[in-house]
Amino acid sequence: MDKKELAEFLRYRREMLRPRDVGLVEGPRRRTQGLRREEVAQLAGMSTDYYARLEQQRAPQPSVQITAALARALRLSLDERDHLFVLIGHNAPARFHRSEHVSPTLMRVLDRLDDSPAMVQTDLFDTLAMNPVAVALLGDQTRHTGLARSGYYRWFMDPAERLMVPEETHERHGRAQAARLRAALTAGSDTPRAARILAELQEHSPEFVRMWELQEVAQRYDDCKTILHAELGRIDVDAQLLYTENRAQTLVVLTTRPGTESHSKLELLSVIGHQQLTP
Repeated sequence: MDKKELAEFLRYRREMLRPRDVGLVEGPRRRTQGLRREEVAQLAGMSTDYYARLEQQRAPQPSVQITAALARALRLSLDERDHLFVLIGHNAPARFHRSEHVSPTLMRVLDRLDDSPAMVQTDLFDTLAMNPVAVALLGDQTRHTGLARSGYYRWFMDPAERLMVPEETHERHGRAQAARLRAALTAGSDTPRAARILAELQEHSPEFVRMWELQEVAQRYDDCKTILHAELGRIDVDAQLLYTENRAQTLVVLTTRPGTESHSKLELLSVIGHQQLTP
């Protein structure tokens, strides 16, 4: 690990970002050029002390996961992300169809969405990033590991996943999940992990097998859905999707119709989400 070059690169990238670039409020008395160290640490999900030691050339080598988190926090392009991995001493992630590096374009849009739940997901339904309102509505979907990172996998393997969806829509929802997984595989996500997801579902979920045998194929499109929130109950939302050019990642934005009970509930969740983010 090149500690000197790494420290200079992190410092330069941090100073190039403004708070508004990452969805933070820039106060009138702010004197720091760019982001503060604690702001980068918060965005990357690490301690301020550890990040400070990286810039001071005193920290041990970050893991691959921390390196990826730093790349997302600093809104690095793919070339910049690869450079960061090399500086830290890791092989840069392969640039295949399913990159877990959040598209900087989608991330910039996500940072500016304050009052609507929004998240960035892959074509295998892995959630890579969420804004505070989305976490308040859906829970932290980025916490999952292994095959369970895929929402397709969780729908058929984790009963808790269905608690947020009305029972009368489970059949339709399950068929949509199977059809979208097939579309993802068809479009180029035939990776070892995708193959494991498919194999596990075929072995352990008779429901998935039944729906898979229907041979349905469908991309994700804008739609309407109902979410059952643990405290606030039923919330009807419209989902709008924004894809990257290769459709490998999707920005999902959930909105409600003004004047409805669902809209009032979402406004309350917006307040709750930002309160949870405040230290």
